[in-house]
Amino acid sequence: MDSYITDEQNGLNYKLVGDYYLPMIKAHETLEIGQWGRRHLRYLKENRKAYYTALMLSGKLFDQAVEIDRTAKEMYEKLIRDMAEREDVTEQLKADNQMLWVRKMNNIRNRAQEIVNAELIHT
Repeated sequence: MDSYITDEQNGLNYKLVGDYYLPMIKAHETLEIGQWGRRHLRYLKENRKAYYTALMLSGKLFDQAVEIDRTAKEMYEKLIRDMAEREDVTEQLKADNQMLWVRKMNNIRNRAQEIVNAELIHT
């Protein structure tokens, strides 16, 4: 038996360990996955196990998590800016009435988080 084989169909290399061939999967170390990417990975692992496994074995799981994290971060920040502008939550309000500003900003952040979760993370 060969100690290493390559699957032509998916391009993965396998190493013989005992009686089994195990895939040789490298971890990416160049980019870090943020909170949104980790949330998406957790959702896939708990709710879409077959898809999670397929992504992991194809080597695309990390890349997808990084892309989801980047997209979700941009969407979250844009939603907060747009909602704050629409609801007139400004620096002037912050200077005049801090508690009202905090309440409104917390409400905006929570709504933005729910939107990002529904549209990107839990899909």
